Amino acid sequence: MTSATVHKLSRIAARACLLAFLAIVVASFFVHIPYVWGWIPLGLWILIGFGVNRRAARAEGDGATGPEPEPVAVAAPVTGRWKALNSPADKVPSHGTRAYGQTYAIDIVAEPEPGSRPAFGWWPLVRRNDDFPAFGAPLFAVADATVVHARDGQRDHLSRTSWPAALYLLALEGPARALGSARLMLGNHVILDLGNGVHALYAHVRRGSLTVRTGDRVRAGETLGQCGDSGNSSEPHVHFQLMDAADPVVARGLPFTWQGIGVPRNGELFEAGAPLTTPAS
Repeated sequence: MTSATVHKLSRIAARACLLAFLAIVVASFFVHIPYVWGWIPLGLWILIGFGVNRRAARAEGDGATGPEPEPVAVAAPVTGRWKALNSPADKVPSHGTRAYGQTYAIDIVAEPEPGSRPAFGWWPLVRRNDDFPAFGAPLFAVADATVVHARDGQRDHLSRTSWPAALYLLALEGPARALGSARLMLGNHVILDLGNGVHALYAHVRRGSLTVRTGDRVRAGETLGQCGDSGNSSEPHVHFQLMDAADPVVARGLPFTWQGIGVPRNGELFEAGAPLTTPAS
């Protein structure tokens, strides 16, 4: 049995354990179920998740379990003034998990002017996507590549940028999406094959904005779509990562560096210039 098969089966088993736990919790409201029964699938879910992360850490070599891979230099996927969140420059894995190849992933939000991005707080409970400057921002190919996945159709939901909405995202919406496919987590997305075993993933793309299809050949700097708020997202933002396979379920994360920028730290503002384009031959 290959490592990829073991990885995928482990993910399926983890989702089954979480689903069993939730089913027991719901059923306990209607029939008597011993309290300990719920802890069994929950404990297995935690153990399987820990094992998957440890296996990925050994395979990736994140500095703690082996030599860290050399970062792959690519162009930035956006232009303008942005702020980094969940950056691999501050911790690895950057999002607290290696699931879906996101060990070295980064989130960025547009902030063209101070205060132009709505602040997190208690009110309003939700905001429209148009309130955020990142929504609709163009996304660019970071290198010459082939489009291996271009998925559209999921709606751009309202923001989760208040305390009650964030709690809903973390406690209910996020786990519910995790029980489904990777697509429910990523939302509308594009995956590029950059060659040499390197793939770039753009998640949470705006519905209806994709300008490429699976199989297309794109040049560096070519527009792929727009920043959106689909999938497991708290607000319109760009989730970008490199990985070693086209399928994020079995892929391992790869470190990146943006040419002329590097890897911005959490909260760091950076300016991305005009996209680096490859002239047509």
